[in-house]
Amino acid sequence: MSQIRDKYSIDNTDYTVGQDNIQKWGFDVHNPVFGISAGLIIFFIVALLATEPSTAKAALDGIKWQIINNFDGLIMWSGNIFLIFSLALVVSPFGKIRIGGREAKPEHSNSSWFAMLFAAGMGIGLMFWGVAEPVAYYTGWYETPLGVEANTSEAAKVALGATMFHWGLHPWAMYAIVALSLAFFAYNKGLPLSMRSIFYPILGDRTWGWFGHIIDILSVIATLFGLATSLGLGAQQAASGISHVFGVDVGIGLQIGVIIFVTCLAVVSVIRGIDGGVKVLSNANLLIAFALLLFVALVGFAITLNTLPTTLMGYIENIVPLSNPHGREDETWMHGWTVFYWAWWISWSPCVGMFIARVSKGRTIREFIIAVIFIPTLITLVWMSVFGGIAIDQVANKVGELGANGLTDITLSLFNVYEALPLSTMLSVISIVLIMVFFITSSDSASLVIDSITAGGKVDAPVPQRIFWATIEGAIAAVLLWVGGTEAIQALQAGAISTALPFTIILLTMCVSLMMGMRTEMAYYKVAYSK
Repeated sequence: MSQIRDKYSIDNTDYTVGQDNIQKWGFDVHNPVFGISAGLIIFFIVALLATEPSTAKAALDGIKWQIINNFDGLIMWSGNIFLIFSLALVVSPFGKIRIGGREAKPEHSNSSWFAMLFAAGMGIGLMFWGVAEPVAYYTGWYETPLGVEANTSEAAKVALGATMFHWGLHPWAMYAIVALSLAFFAYNKGLPLSMRSIFYPILGDRTWGWFGHIIDILSVIATLFGLATSLGLGAQQAASGISHVFGVDVGIGLQIGVIIFVTCLAVVSVIRGIDGGVKVLSNANLLIAFALLLFVALVGFAITLNTLPTTLMGYIENIVPLSNPHGREDETWMHGWTVFYWAWWISWSPCVGMFIARVSKGRTIREFIIAVIFIPTLITLVWMSVFGGIAIDQVANKVGELGANGLTDITLSLFNVYEALPLSTMLSVISIVLIMVFFITSSDSASLVIDSITAGGKVDAPVPQRIFWATIEGAIAAVLLWVGGTEAIQALQAGAISTALPFTIILLTMCVSLMMGMRTEMAYYKVAYSK
């Protein structure tokens, strides 16, 4: 069999994982990826702090909007291509290829695997936007999707469908492409678990040179900035919830206190590794989220019964027009929401993709894509139908704070919905806990990803290195909140989103490289089965 694999392999390289690494002070880091990444991050943060937050935000927002306005077609069509490509793999002969080889077995149970996919992917985003986004589309808070008239029954259907569009099949397809490519080349071809390895079929041994360094450095920066942004925005939501429930002042001190608390727990989790850390937390997250979802669904049973089919049909009927970037009357809405989201998912895809790759060995490509794309989409469908449906109903019937005043503070929108429900305080406390745990799993998974990239593709970086990155992530978010508040966090987010343009090209090229790799694997399968 080894002769067969050698004949049909594309990974005939003398490169060994970690050969360019430097071991010092308990670290095991790739030279020069670690040093340049850390240096650029420090430089960017210092420059951000040395500049007036509003000035930095305006400058980075300018770059972000230039990309969104000028490359909207490229970004939107790329999202369509990733989804079509993923679905094609499911029905193609490539679907039977097993990640890790024909004899590989899954390392995690299905339930734990699903929990980790969801927690690392979008769990925290659903807590933040599950209420705010459908209400924003319904009321025309920042334009309406497809130019529908705000505050109408049609607006409710399109709002729920558009929300699903942003959190459903398309973004998970982006994650699936990156995750599958990383897992395939690492576990089937024996290459380092790093973004650069995906391009070996195209570049050959040049992959280990400066082209590969640049890809990995971009991945580290996008991951770190994306996570620091999420930590900062999430800390504001958690702090708003704590203030709302317990009457504590929602000042900068409380927000930084939340980040410190989350970072400390994330450090403990990342030390324990995947099995003892993020896996345990993800399972707990799923149970808490399911209990919260079930209770809210039962309280608003009549509403949920109507909004589930409404959301599904709104998604199915509008997925094609929402996917088309040309001739849109709602171009302002499309740029402000869809292209922004697509850019965010693409810039965040190296982080989520690599984490999914870490936990997906032993699955067939068909099983992998179905699980990564369809199961989270189904969960999101139910979540958005319940929370978004109840929120829209409150607005339409003038119920509670949300119904009276609409979206005034996005960080409080979820808690405003609870005010009109039974056991509102209990629901708020559970949600605060859930937000915290989602933060911990996001920080934990991102730290493991950055560890792997900066360790030259090694999957088990030394403990001091794990602690370093987990601490740096929290420290960046805390410092930016302390110095510049929301404007500094938004400036960092704009910087992260700006990496979407090069990553769009990288992901499109990735599809070609993955096909080249899978063709050699299929050749091996055919010969092996003929023996």
